[in-house]
This record gives sequence, C-alpha cells and structure tokens, in this order.
Amino acid sequence: MDVSVWKPRRVVAGPAELPEGVAPVGTRGRILRAALALFAESGYSAVSIRRIAAEVGITSASLYAHYRSKEQILAELVLIGHRELHVRLTSALATAEPTAVAQLSALVREHVLVHTDFPLLAVVTNSELHALPEELAAPALELRSSCSRLLIGSLELGADAGVFRIENLQLGAIAIAGMAMQVAQWFGPDAPFAPNEVADNYVRYALRIVGADEGAVQ
Repeated sequence: MDVSVWKPRRVVAGPAELPEGVAPVGTRGRILRAALALFAESGYSAVSIRRIAAEVGITSASLYAHYRSKEQILAELVLIGHRELHVRLTSALATAEPTAVAQLSALVREHVLVHTDFPLLAVVTNSELHALPEELAAPALELRSSCSRLLIGSLELGADAGVFRIENLQLGAIAIAGMAMQVAQWFGPDAPFAPNEVADNYVRYALRIVGADEGAVQ
C-alpha cells in the first residue's frame, strides 16, 4: 500500500480479538469482546452496561448474571492484556541469547508484536487501567511492574557490559516501552506494514536509543 494515500483510522477498525484460550466461552466471552470493541471505540467512561448488553443481544439483567459491574468487565480485559504481554515477554527472553543486544531485541520485538496482534486489547489495557479501583487494578499492575523489570534488566546488562551507552536506564525503558505501546494506536488491517516489519524496525530504534554499536543496530 502507498503510504502517501494511507489514511489512519481508529484502532476500532480492527476486530475485537482476544488471545487464544483465555476468553471465557459462551455469553461471558461475547460480553468481553463486545465491551472490548466499545471501550476502544468510545472509552470506558462513555460506555454503559446497557450498551454492552445491547451489543451482545441480551438484557442488562442478563449481563449482570455474568459480571457484577462494568468495572469487573474492564478488570478482566486489562488482566488478560497484561498476562499476554508478560507471558510473551518472559518466553522471548528465555529463548534469546544471553547477550544484552539479543535480550533487548527479543523483548522489544515481542512487545511490538503483542500490540500488532491485539491492538484493541492493548489500547484498552493501556488507556483504561486508570479507571479501575486499586483492588481491581492490583493484579495487572503487578504484571506490569514485572514486565518493566525485564526491560530494565536487559538495559542494566548492556550498560554493565559497556555495550549500551545510556545515561538514565529508567527513562530509556520508558521511551522504549512507550514507543511500542503506541503501535496499537495506529496499527490495523489497513496498515501499510506487516507486523514483522514493524517489529524489526522498532528493534533498531530501541538499539539506537540505548546507544548500541552500529553493528548491533543493522
């Protein structure tokens, strides 16, 4: 596709997909997918239980038999998103070579691919977490912190080995994670780039952020 004629669209243009095997079956799963699409399109605060129920084709009373509140629906989606990210990052790190460049590259690549595979889920997970009360957000926040530690660990490894030249590890981690998270805001079925192409380029961007040698960036 010609980039010059590509018109960015809201992430809602893509399907409301959830990772395989994690969504409940039946009505409960349909509720999650409907809520996911609506939260991504309009934002959590603008979506009512009645609207979610109508999208599923049930009454509000029937929906409450599956979820006690709208907050619980969001909490489950946010936890699914963070679990998927954590599982994929830990798996990528476990199979990467034990060098700083290889580990950072594996983490960034998988982080980007999570956001191209499930852009709606990523947008809701990242943008609506703040809407949850502390007790409902806590499980996701723990996973989020664990993911951050994986990234910072790879940066520390590179800095200690003299492979990375970065003054502030925390800011570097924030910059790298932030650019990967933004992929979900624009990536969709009509994007002019394949997921692997996006991931490969973002790996190179991340290596430049940490000041890796040009040979490692190629």
